[in-house]
Formats: sequence, C-alpha cells, structure tokens
Amino acid sequence: MESNDNQKTSGLTGQKLVIVESPTKARTISRFLGNDFQVLASMGHVRDLPDRRISVDPEDEFKAIYQITPTAKPVVNAIKAAAKNAPEIYLATDPDREGEAIAWHLLEAAEIKKPVQRVVFHSITENAVDEAFAHPREIDMRLVNAQFARRHIDRLIGYPTSNLLRRYVQKGSSAGRVQSPALRMVVEREEEIRKFVPIEYWVINANFSTSKGKYFTAPLVHINGKPIPKPGIKNEEDVNLIESDLKQSDFKVTSLKEKPVKQKPSAPFITTTLQREASNKLRFDPDRTMRIAQQLYEGIELGDGAVGLIT
Repeated sequence: MESNDNQKTSGLTGQKLVIVESPTKARTISRFLGNDFQVLASMGHVRDLPDRRISVDPEDEFKAIYQITPTAKPVVNAIKAAAKNAPEIYLATDPDREGEAIAWHLLEAAEIKKPVQRVVFHSITENAVDEAFAHPREIDMRLVNAQFARRHIDRLIGYPTSNLLRRYVQKGSSAGRVQSPALRMVVEREEEIRKFVPIEYWVINANFSTSKGKYFTAPLVHINGKPIPKPGIKNEEDVNLIESDLKQSDFKVTSLKEKPVKQKPSAPFITTTLQREASNKLRFDPDRTMRIAQQLYEGIELGDGAVGLIT
C-alpha cells in the first residue's frame, strides 16, 4: 500500500473536496483540477466487517455491523476535517461496485451530512476527468447493495465453513463463495478424467494440389460411397490399407462452395484475459500483471505530468 504521508488534514478555505482511492490517482487528478480543489485519498476501503465474528445477521434482514478499520482511522479523520470547510464534496472512487461502496462508507465513516456528488471516470486523463465533473450523479445504491451482498455472502459462507474445515479436516484450511464452487468443479472434472476410457481411432487427411498450383487439405469422410463411422477408423491396419488404396486413386473436385467470412477483432482485455496473456507471453504472475495495470491506469510520468494510459 502506498504511503499517504502527504495527505493534508484540511484544505484551504473555499476549496472543493474530491476523494479518490489511491494517492497516485490523487496527485494526477489534483494537477488536472487546479488549486480550487483539494484531492484526498481514502487508501481503499475505510470500513469493514469486524474480524473474529460473522457480523451479519440473516435473521434480521441481513443487517451488518461495520467498523472503521484501524489503518483507516487517520484517513477518515483527515477527510472529516477537510469536509467541514469544503463548499462542495465529490466522491471519485473507482467506477465499480467496490468503488461505489467505498463512497457510501466514506459518508458514514466521516459523518458527512452535506450534499455530495458522485463522479466516475474510466481513464485518468484530463478530458475524462473534466467530462466526469461536468456530469455528476448520486451514489448508486444498487451497486452499493451488490457489494454488500458479495461481502455478506463471503462472511456467511466462508467463516462457518472454514471453521469446520480447520476443526475436522486440516488446520489452515479455508472455504468461500468463490473457491469452494471452483474446487467442486475441479474435482468433478478430475472424476470425469479418471472415468474416461480411451478408444483407438484414426482419421485421414489428404493434401491436394490443383493444376493452378493451389494447395488444400481435405478429410476422408466416405469410402466407396459409405460414410466412415464415428469417431474414425478403428485401427492402424485398416488405415494402412485405405492409405495404400488412396495413393493409387485419382481425385476430382465435384463441388465448390464459397462464402464470405467475417472475423471480429479481439475483445478488449478484461482482468482474466489480461492475466492469461501476460502469463503466456511475458511469464508474469497475476499479481505483477495487476500491479502494472494499476500503474498504467493511475498514470505514468511522461514529462508533462502523469498520464493514464489504459482504461
């Protein structure tokens, strides 16, 4: 986690307050917005469910107990002090359900009673930031509640199941909303592999050249007008006999079908595809890939200040 030592406890009189998640992003956005704005970083989540207990009551409409995390207390105090003097407050946390929940928790933790505006941008460039501040909105409680649901399910499933595993299976074991279903899928796939009975079969592909010098490959699908049974020819001996016969045969093209084919460009990277490509081509582990992606998103110093290079 980056140091937040240079975070001020209060802005100049009349400065509008902007809250983002990371100090790097705060520095970049501050340069775009100028001296009329004070930009502070929340350093991620400022509140969470307490450790050592579930803290979610499914018998009482899933009410949850949240508390300010120990490391976030100085950050919350700084934001609370700055908010007192700010004529306008903008919550510019990340544009996803986690960012939306962080914005909501900031209001609760810092006890901000003034009207606030939510701004989101998908790239950290001056144009994107200007566009976001030109179209502020309210906090989207649908996204906030979606994050609550994810966090509460983590706790309701993970805590009791992990405790049972540690008690009866192995110390240090854990279970959760994602890893447990994924583990089941892996186990079921492994069982299918073990039950698989290999069957020998052969297929024949022939390479042809035309009188015009064009080359193409075609599979053998019929012998003497009869289709080859699926999945293929049963043994190598039959293949050798068929191959010998084919080499002494003449062939002709009886029909030709042409049709246009549209090839779509690859979709933009998402987290999983980015990590997979970085692993395959660069041998990066997932953590390294995400660190670099975060740096490119927050901004790289290019001489005239930090510039966000990816969205």
